[in-house]
Amino acid sequence: MSRKIFAVVLAAVLLMALGGAALADDDYSREIAAKVRKFLVDDDWHFSFDDTKGRFTFSVKMRGELQSLEYVIRIHDDGYTVYATSPVNADSDNSTIMNRVAEFISRANYGLRNGNFEFDFRDGEIRYKVFVSCEDALPSIETVKRSILIPGAMFKRYSPGMFDVMFRSSDAKTAVEKCESDDD
Repeated sequence: MSRKIFAVVLAAVLLMALGGAALADDDYSREIAAKVRKFLVDDDWHFSFDDTKGRFTFSVKMRGELQSLEYVIRIHDDGYTVYATSPVNADSDNSTIMNRVAEFISRANYGLRNGNFEFDFRDGEIRYKVFVSCEDALPSIETVKRSILIPGAMFKRYSPGMFDVMFRSSDAKTAVEKCESDDD
């Protein structure tokens, strides 16, 4: 096969692959999306839904220093993922703070049963993630409710320590211990 023909075939294969990936955005379970939507509507949440991507988005107001969270719920064909992202990032230009926050996240994650914090070293973003597998059955409304409320509860519990580590030079171990000893 000549190089020219090979290049054309390779380009066609890449275009099909990229086109397939772009079309795969809408490859999600409408039934799972309906369950999530039912909870959000019945519980009077204000949200947007992108039916081409199977993605719910909304904001939640919080008390304290962390005043809000941005939620994204991505529906998959076999489950869904709830992400709650803090609007306050760690200073990605300060390696000392980034390292303290990374240690804080690692210590906070240890032992968590329903989800985990994620930390993006590129920009200092902090989010909480819960994945719900729906391979064998649709989730109950109670499961949907818990999966959406858990990230907010985790930020409520741990954000004071995150702020101490980011802005008050606290060490991660002490900050996590304080968060985990507070009885709210």
